[in-house]
Amino acid sequence: MTRFTPQELEAARDRLVPDVVADGLRVLFCGINPGLMTAATGYHFARPGNRFWPVLHLSGFTPRLLKPSEQGELPSYGLGITNVVARATARADELTAEEYVEGGRLLTAKVERLRPRWLAVVGVTAYRAAFGDRRAVVGPQERTIGSSRVWVLPNPSGLNAHWTAATMAEEFARLRVAAED
Repeated sequence: MTRFTPQELEAARDRLVPDVVADGLRVLFCGINPGLMTAATGYHFARPGNRFWPVLHLSGFTPRLLKPSEQGELPSYGLGITNVVARATARADELTAEEYVEGGRLLTAKVERLRPRWLAVVGVTAYRAAFGDRRAVVGPQERTIGSSRVWVLPNPSGLNAHWTAATMAEEFARLRVAAED
């Protein structure tokens, strides 16, 4: 993996990370916002220690472990990635409540346009903030966006010690099975 200086990572705050999307995906995964490593590389979930890519494979969504630089292969599996908030930060707690609410509004419009079978928000706290649902828990939600169902997944950040890669993979696999129906 490429190493970046602290100055290069700081400069990445101003970079937008393109979505990996297509119309009619099985699952559109939605991160909280890009981290600085993601912004520096242009690849979603690029920080070493983030468990998104291993968990995606362990759960059966992909036939092999993809590297962040291979994110362009996701649509061939019926998968995509976007974020609630586009602004890159070192930590998600740098985001404001207003950014989450506006991100939820923009995400809703994106989902209505792309019509994935499922929107999978990775991070229950982000989902609660973006959609004003303080009681949401990990798992399928009652909310729909157009014809798209919504599932909240655990945050794959290495900082989320409440979930192991194995328990996250179990939850991701529950979504995979639901998305196959």
